[in-house]
Amino acid sequence: QVQLVESGGGLVQPGGSLRLSCAVSGFTFSGYAMSWYRQAPGKERELVATITRDGGTTNYADSVKGRFTISRDNAKNTLYLQMNSLKLEDTAVYYCNSRFYDVRALMTRNYWGKGTLVTVSS
Repeated sequence: QVQLVESGGGLVQPGGSLRLSCAVSGFTFSGYAMSWYRQAPGKERELVATITRDGGTTNYADSVKGRFTISRDNAKNTLYLQMNSLKLEDTAVYYCNSRFYDVRALMTRNYWGKGTLVTVSS
C-alpha cells in the first residue's frame, strides 16, 4: 500500500534550521511531482513548496522563499525540505503530498503523510 512517512520535525529556536524527510513507498515516486504543505494551529492547510518529478523545477510560497529548499532523491524515494532561518510563524504540522492522475485507474490520486510537527520557540 501507499505510504508517505514524514520525519525530522522537532523544537527549534528562531533562526535555527531543520531538515524534514518524507519516505515514500507504494507508487512510482520518480514519476510524479511532490509537495510539502503545513497546517498551523487554528489555520487551514497551506502549500509550502512543490518540486517536479525530476527535481528540475521548484516553487515556493512567498512566506518561505529564500529560507526553505525542497529537494528529492528519486533513488531513495525520499522528499526533503530544508528549512533555514526559522520563524515563530513557521510552527506547524508539515505534510508531504503527491497528487496525480492515475491513467490506469482513471482517477486522481491524492496521497498524504501523517505529518511531522515543527515548533519554533525561544
